[in-house]
Amino acid sequence: MHKVVVDTNIFISAVIKERSNPGRVLNLVKEQKIKLILSSDILAEIGTVLFYPKLKKIHQLEAKAIKAYLKRIESISQIVTPAKRLEVIKEDSSDNIYLECAIEGRADFIISGDHHLTDLEFYKGIQIVNPATFLKILPNEK
Repeated sequence: MHKVVVDTNIFISAVIKERSNPGRVLNLVKEQKIKLILSSDILAEIGTVLFYPKLKKIHQLEAKAIKAYLKRIESISQIVTPAKRLEVIKEDSSDNIYLECAIEGRADFIISGDHHLTDLEFYKGIQIVNPATFLKILPNEK
C-alpha cells in the first residue's frame, strides 16, 4: 500500500468539491487503498485554513463539522513527528512541513497542487505529484 502525504490545498479542494481529483484521492484514503501520513503541523494547518472566513462561506461547514472532519482525518492517518526541520523550499518555507512529514513517515508520494512542491518532482526518493497525476499512476502499479 502506498504511503502519501497530502498538502492542505488538496484537503480544502476535497471538502469544497468531493467529486474532484483531490476528493478522489481522499476517498482512496477512506477506503484504505492508500495510507495517509500526517504530522501535527499539517493537521493544524488544515484546521486553520478550514476556519478562514472566506473559505467558510464556500464550504459552509459549522465549527463542529470542521472539528469532526479533523478528528476523522486524524483517526485514519499515521501521525508522525518529524525528527528534524528542513529548509529545502526557500520561497515558501511553510511548505517544508510536507517534506519533513514525508521523510519521517517514509512516504512514497507527496500529493500537492502547490508549485513550490511539485516543481521539485522528487525529494529523497519521494515522488511529488498533483492529484490527477497520482490518480493516473496508481492504477498502473497494480
